[in-house]
Amino acid sequence: MNTERTQGEQPTHGTTQMHQEDLDNLIKEYDNESNFRDLRGGLKHFVTLVCVSLSVFHIYTAGFGLLNEVSHRTVHMTMIMGLLFLVFPRKAAKRPKVGIALGLMYGLFYLLIAHQLVSALGSNLSWVINAGIYLFAGMMALSALPLSFLGGRGNKPGWLDWPLAILGAGFSGYLVYFFDEIFIINVGFPQTMDYLMGGVAILMVIEGARRTMGESLSIIGVLALLYAMFGPQLPGVLAHRGYDIIRLVEHLYLGTEGIYGIAIGVVATYVFHFVLFGVLAQASGLGQLFIELATLLAGRYAGGPAKVSVVSSGFFGMISGSPVANTVTTGAFTIPMMQRYGFSGRFAAATEAAASCGGQITPPIMGASAFVMSEMLGVPYNELILIAIIPAAFHYLATLCMVHFEARRLGLEGMPAEDIPRFRDVMARHWHQTIPLIVMVTLLLMQFTPFLAAFWGIILTVLCSYIPLLLKPVGFTKLDSESVLTPSRLIFSLEEGAKQSIAITAACACVGFLLGVTTLTGLGFKFSGAIVGLATDFGTWLTMIVPFGLLDQASTTLFVALILVSLACILMGAGIPTTPTYIILASIVAPALDEFGIALLACHFFIFYYGVLADVTPPVALAAYAGAGISGSDPMRTGTTAFRLSMGKALVPFMFIYAPSLLFLDFDAQEFALAMISGILCILALSAAYIGFFCAPLQKAEKALLTIAGLALVGSLPWLVLLAGSVVVAILLRNYRQSRVQPYVAAN
Repeated sequence: MNTERTQGEQPTHGTTQMHQEDLDNLIKEYDNESNFRDLRGGLKHFVTLVCVSLSVFHIYTAGFGLLNEVSHRTVHMTMIMGLLFLVFPRKAAKRPKVGIALGLMYGLFYLLIAHQLVSALGSNLSWVINAGIYLFAGMMALSALPLSFLGGRGNKPGWLDWPLAILGAGFSGYLVYFFDEIFIINVGFPQTMDYLMGGVAILMVIEGARRTMGESLSIIGVLALLYAMFGPQLPGVLAHRGYDIIRLVEHLYLGTEGIYGIAIGVVATYVFHFVLFGVLAQASGLGQLFIELATLLAGRYAGGPAKVSVVSSGFFGMISGSPVANTVTTGAFTIPMMQRYGFSGRFAAATEAAASCGGQITPPIMGASAFVMSEMLGVPYNELILIAIIPAAFHYLATLCMVHFEARRLGLEGMPAEDIPRFRDVMARHWHQTIPLIVMVTLLLMQFTPFLAAFWGIILTVLCSYIPLLLKPVGFTKLDSESVLTPSRLIFSLEEGAKQSIAITAACACVGFLLGVTTLTGLGFKFSGAIVGLATDFGTWLTMIVPFGLLDQASTTLFVALILVSLACILMGAGIPTTPTYIILASIVAPALDEFGIALLACHFFIFYYGVLADVTPPVALAAYAGAGISGSDPMRTGTTAFRLSMGKALVPFMFIYAPSLLFLDFDAQEFALAMISGILCILALSAAYIGFFCAPLQKAEKALLTIAGLALVGSLPWLVLLAGSVVVAILLRNYRQSRVQPYVAAN
């Protein structure tokens, strides 16, 4: 097990907080979703107008009623896809040869779609239109190539960006304008122009996802479409009847199974509203309140700054859906502070990244994925909030334990009393900022719709920001008056909220291709069958080679299936945000776990947790890399440390699969108590083993035994829990007694 200072990294005591411009650049580098152009002049005003209009549209519909399902989604997509190519720059290829190869691949795919359209509709089209289809596909193919002369890489849109923006808005705007003809009058009998716009939609969604999210998700979308078209040519169980471009357009563009499916539906309602609330809440000073409360709660204890980081990131994660943005926003304050108090840069950055990723699993907001889960499973959101409490607590307990043991190993004290604010003073300055959050959570728990709760959260955030100005004349001078949402700051926040939703909308539209293809071809059942078959074969082999019948085939097969699914989740989540990762895995992988009789909600929570882990899992640990950018530590080693600090998030899913009572499913008091005890002992054992310290340094044999016993405690067999728990308690008690006999003194 590692020790931070003995690996060549010394604490940096002179580290200062980064400038805001540096932090913004760091977010852009590691968070594709926030890589916006810095626009100027008339274009800036135009984009601001569209963004503010989109935010106002969503605020109005949240409070006064949504449009019909298709209209609401198409209006949202019209504005988002029109903004996308103006707001997001073209990316320069880090490896030119790879970039050119990928660009050619996209180009060939775009030309293939064009050829399929011309072949299917050629008899109904003039040669001019046919040529225009190929010209459009050629323009898209050119856009995919990393050629510098095309422009658009900096803050100024290139010459290709304008037609792309128009076409991006056009394919959804077409459905808005001709809604009655398409969905009422001619329903079931699409016209030629409907198919042409569907072809445009397919190409624009792939290119939009590529520009905002990078290559991973767009390649998945391309492969899904190719799988649908070339099913008869595929081998074995992958083969299917195949679908031509006409059938794909009808399914993916003119229905609610593809682009305008459940993923976009959730983004256009719940996600947008809570993203906007998070932006407004941060602008109104709620983030500063969280940091001060975290300092008050945890700052006085050993390794105080690191514990402040964990607690503040947990608070902040409730209003922030982006682990990278969370890491940078709170890390700008906490990482330098941790370094000044004696932690290495690597451990400081890893702590912040691990804690920030926990925000997506922390009630009451939990990020966009929880809203998607609620919609897909038909489970009220207020129930998901309660279900998530114990797993989230285990995650933060694990992180806090490791931070505490590392602080004790290094001999670090808490923060000085003068640096810790008093609760009375904190609330005197910020009490008005808690009103929107309290009201919103109350409405969620009372089973009001999430977008209505978000509506009142947004309205009250704006109104309550003016309370300091209203009360100042009557003597309330301690209130924070620097975070009033003045008209200019309000407009900026409304614009930022709309921009923050662009990438997730493009990603979910691309995920719609996979969902639509899955319903057409039965891909999910085939993938699930493969996992079940592989797990069964491997489980049978393990049962045969382990002597004395210690393993039974059913439990062994389930364990192997969980390992396979967790690996699939982590690999799929590499470079893809949590929400599209969850949607993909829920449609393809979740049915595999359902085959073992596991509660559907537990299956989805398992997938959700492992999808979140991708942000701290090398080689694509974006949150950890962003933290390393602040601390100056090695990104890859920081990612490895962050993954280990996220141990609780990695093990908790296994715990609630074996003991569903942790999710309050089929609740059994005895099972719940046993799972809580074994979970706490597991976290203590593995945290101490990883740091190599409990009350005194641990020997190598003790660390090995704690690791084995800690992993054994994940299971639910009573005899195994009793045996492993006894080993853990014995080792930790021995270590405690040793520290009493010979008190530990940290080396300077």
